[in-house]
Amino acid sequence: MAPFRTERTAGGQRLQATRAGRPAALRLLVLLLGAVLNLQDSMAQPSPTLDTLKSEGRGSTLEVPGQKVLREDQGYGHCAASVPTGKMVEDYEANVLHCWNDYKSHMDSIEKDWCDWTMISRPYSDLQYCLEYKAEEFGLGFPNPWAERIIFETHLIHFANCSLVQPTLSDPPEDVLLAMIIAPICLIPFLVTLVVWRSKDSEAQS
Repeated sequence: MAPFRTERTAGGQRLQATRAGRPAALRLLVLLLGAVLNLQDSMAQPSPTLDTLKSEGRGSTLEVPGQKVLREDQGYGHCAASVPTGKMVEDYEANVLHCWNDYKSHMDSIEKDWCDWTMISRPYSDLQYCLEYKAEEFGLGFPNPWAERIIFETHLIHFANCSLVQPTLSDPPEDVLLAMIIAPICLIPFLVTLVVWRSKDSEAQS
């Protein structure tokens, strides 16, 4: 009777172990089925198109002065440099005209000392800064043809003769010239006498 009880006890333990492991296997199977169903649902959903992006507000066009940010063709938007239009050029020329008038009034007050850079450096730098600032304001590059036209005009008006101005070289006054000639002539005999005297002194000591 003892072997039969042993086998019965062993069989009962195997049955309990099988029943204990069955719920874990069922849970794992349910999780796998849920993952497969979620994957099928996500694959069944349509991918976002350009129309859906427009309806969500992500396909709109944002305009800034002189530039346009296009999101329909580029997704999240990149600044595209706009081509200068006639209206943009007219507005730029009208604004830089004030820069030119301020510069010209300042140059006229200098009274023809236009070839002295220390006199004209300030208004010239102000003109260049004004042209560059207005170009950035209207979305134009710098230098540009319209700014170069103004700079070329000011060189023709104010600095046309500056390249011809050269420093004139002249001889020093006669008294200065004679002093420069006589001084080394008188210095040479003194140096010769000093050398001879030092050599005789060294011979006498020896």
